[in-house]
Amino acid sequence: MVRSVKARQVEKAIAETADEGAAQARAIVRRARSASLATAIASKDGFPYVSLVTVACDMDASPLMLFSTLADHTRNLAEDARASLLFEETSRRANPQTGPRVTLSGKIRKISPEKNDSLAHRFLARHPDAGMYAGFTDFAFYRMTVERAHWVGGFARARWLPARRILFADKDACAAITACEAGVIGHMNADHGDALDAYANGLLGRAGTGWAMTGIDPEGIDLRRGARVARLVFPEPVTSAAACRTTLAALAKQGRAAIRA
Repeated sequence: MVRSVKARQVEKAIAETADEGAAQARAIVRRARSASLATAIASKDGFPYVSLVTVACDMDASPLMLFSTLADHTRNLAEDARASLLFEETSRRANPQTGPRVTLSGKIRKISPEKNDSLAHRFLARHPDAGMYAGFTDFAFYRMTVERAHWVGGFARARWLPARRILFADKDACAAITACEAGVIGHMNADHGDALDAYANGLLGRAGTGWAMTGIDPEGIDLRRGARVARLVFPEPVTSAAACRTTLAALAKQGRAAIRA
């Protein structure tokens, strides 16, 4: 049966909304410093338990966390690794229901020793104060293996999305940026502080000088000035160290031009 024009239009609108939702959901997760974690209480009653946790992201946007074995949610996860994380950017709106949010569902497990150093670095760069206790024996880093997501962009704008739509899918790009991340951050902070201020002031509208880069991934960079943080999204994902250099140089030029304008 030939589909009607209206049916094709509806299908296209649904696909476009899903694409918008996936992009917005990943952006929300990458910007987040905290999330609400839902776990199942480790007992036969099965009640859900919700706690506030600090988060960072792996290169593909998978959530990273630091938990104490003394925390209720850690004990719950030891019994049942299934969990959900709610990320939201709604609380400052007059009507929070109009704001975007995303719930990621999957399994949260302790990070394996061979991956601990690189992923721990990303978390501690996002939350430097956690360095005071991250080395204690009762603390460990955890990562969510995302299985699906529920994105809400406001009234009547919601979609269930599989993990492959939410996470950044280019594994080669993730590996390439992981390999050059420390070098890029060190170089930019040591030699190009003016460029970092240009990103913050000219492109993001953030005040002050002395901004530092704390992270980079294929889709953007994370900046910090004291307790304030900001995220600059790349126009297009970068897939290599060379692409990082080209994109960062171009954005610095744009930022300086915006300041002068």
